[in-house]
Amino acid sequence: MNNKWYGVVLEVSADKLGLPEVGIIDVLNVKSDPLLIGSLRGQDGYFPAYHMNKEKWLSIQLGKPELDDAIKDLLSLSHELIAPKKRNRKLPANNPGDSANGKEKETDKG
Repeated sequence: MNNKWYGVVLEVSADKLGLPEVGIIDVLNVKSDPLLIGSLRGQDGYFPAYHMNKEKWLSIQLGKPELDDAIKDLLSLSHELIAPKKRNRKLPANNPGDSANGKEKETDKG
C-alpha cells in the first residue's frame, strides 16, 4: 500500500456545495476519471470535490440509498487510480534472449 487516500468522508455545510438546505451533510470524496466526473456532476448527489482537486476528485452525498451501488463502484475505481503504477523495466541494449528466439542480428561483413 502506498498510504494515499482513495476516499475520505467529510462533514460539509450544505451551502458550500450550493445546496439550498441548511445544515451539515456527509460527503465522500473519491478520485475518479475526469470524463466520468464531468458526466456525474450534473446528477443529483454529486458535487465538485470539496477541498480536493476538482478535476480529479468528486464529492458524493452520503445517506442517499439510490447512490449506494455507485458509491461502491466509485470507491473501487478510486482505489485502482491511486494504486502504485507498475513500471516497465528497460531492456538491455543487447538482449541475451535474442539469439535463442531466432532474432540474431545481421552484420555487414565486407
